[in-house]
Amino acid sequence: MRKYAVIYRSILMENLQYAMNVIMGFITYFMIVFILMQLWNYMYSNPADLIAGYSRQQMIWYVMITETIWFGTRTATVTNQVTADIKGGNIAYLMNKPYHYTLYILTKYTGEWSIRLPIYAVFAAAVGVIMVGRLPDFHIITLLAAIPSVILGITIQGVFKLCISLISFWIEDSNPFQWIYDKLILVIGTIFPVEIFPETLQPLLKLTPIYTVCYGPAKLLVDFQMDKYLEILLAQVLYLGLGILLMFFLYGKGVKKLYVNGG
Repeated sequence: MRKYAVIYRSILMENLQYAMNVIMGFITYFMIVFILMQLWNYMYSNPADLIAGYSRQQMIWYVMITETIWFGTRTATVTNQVTADIKGGNIAYLMNKPYHYTLYILTKYTGEWSIRLPIYAVFAAAVGVIMVGRLPDFHIITLLAAIPSVILGITIQGVFKLCISLISFWIEDSNPFQWIYDKLILVIGTIFPVEIFPETLQPLLKLTPIYTVCYGPAKLLVDFQMDKYLEILLAQVLYLGLGILLMFFLYGKGVKKLYVNGG
């Protein structure tokens, strides 16, 4: 584990030098969130109304939190870099390093979002308080309790996007699959909470990564309930375990394919 800690620290220090670029990227985030704010303000003709169990403030804060997670963890490491390494043949060199390639990629991914996400979170919190007001019934203990869920959700996102990238061992380009996955996560669970969708679909959505990546952490922050907290954490642990097994399986099969074909 020490070697991965060293990798994490080096990536962290490297990304600290480009923190201003992250801050500039917040402009795009603000524009999207502002548009979504106006959408939900229009839909809540009466501020006292509830839609799918969410008040106006809860719904807007939910969208802001999910968009913060979305923008704060966007990185090409688990997508473009992995695909480029495989397609360009660099993987043959990297897989002989004294670390596991997939764990190296996840460590690098973690180092990158460890800088991006806190910056986005601070700015998003300031914008939310100014434009929407404080989140009702929110306490600092809620944030502390939700942090493990946020970290698990982000890690699950990285693992599954890495799994999609590893398909490049067999197909020329995995980007179309990345696009489909991103749009599913963005629409179902990021822009709209699961409760918005028909009740017949909700149990199905809870069996997908959508439930654990963005929806779960945001739901806990806007409406913390202990039973929901335990349910989401259990789902995240199961999904993370399955995702890691799939990741190692795909990587092992891909490496074996390289050896069979002579690198």
